[in-house]
Amino acid sequence: MTIQQQIKIDLMGAMKARDEEKKSTLRIIMGEFARADAKELSDDEVIKVLKKLIKSEKETLSQKGSDENTVFIRIIETYLPTMASEDEIIAWVDDNIDLSQFKSKMQAMGPIMKHFGAQADGNTVKRLLQKL
Repeated sequence: MTIQQQIKIDLMGAMKARDEEKKSTLRIIMGEFARADAKELSDDEVIKVLKKLIKSEKETLSQKGSDENTVFIRIIETYLPTMASEDEIIAWVDDNIDLSQFKSKMQAMGPIMKHFGAQADGNTVKRLLQKL
């Protein structure tokens, strides 16, 4: 089952349970899906949409001077894959990447991000590479 299908099912469940916060959040997500060219999105595309919504919400909160996570963000995060820890990323880099093959450490970001995909944040990988 894709993430998009799971969100549709959860929306129906939230409507039956009369969970207004979850229902409104999932409707916003479904609205973002409707803006896409395709009716069915791949999980990677869905994750990009979800991350974009979270980033937008966090920017709005920071402009208001608040730094806490809202229910909106917490609901969306339940559909994102678990992120790889810094230790996992470092261990994989140590085992699989020879940094001496690259002119700059930052050139190693490509293979690392290709391996981890949506499970690693680009900023985290960049910061870890700078430390190595």
